[in-house]
Amino acid sequence: MAKAELKTKKTAASVDDFIGGQKDEQVRDDCRTLIKLMSAATKDEPKMWGAAIVGFGHTTLKYDSGRELDWMIIGFSPRKANLTLYGLGSSGKREELLAKLGKHTTGKGCLYIKRLADVDMKVLTELIQDSVGKKGGK
Repeated sequence: MAKAELKTKKTAASVDDFIGGQKDEQVRDDCRTLIKLMSAATKDEPKMWGAAIVGFGHTTLKYDSGRELDWMIIGFSPRKANLTLYGLGSSGKREELLAKLGKHTTGKGCLYIKRLADVDMKVLTELIQDSVGKKGGK
């Protein structure tokens, strides 16, 4: 049986074009704010991962099975229903910070926010910085 190849990989596509292509002005503004926060935390420039994820940094995920996977340290995607933030699960203060964050939901390894105006930006910034610090960002 052939090993399935990961579809979400770093690409050379333009982050600016992707953000600019978002139909809603508030979504574009929120994306630009997330880029500033995540760039500051990782000290990396944003890169497209697949067609719809903006990622920062690079890490290798290692599964219990021994499989290794190239992945971003942190990232986000403006989805139809919300902004999906990736890589915030490793914060040592995650539960404490999420309790103070504001309107959000979580899924396996993801944080979902309708718009940044719904959350406390200081808390979100701390969550991002703490998560990146736990992964050894630059």
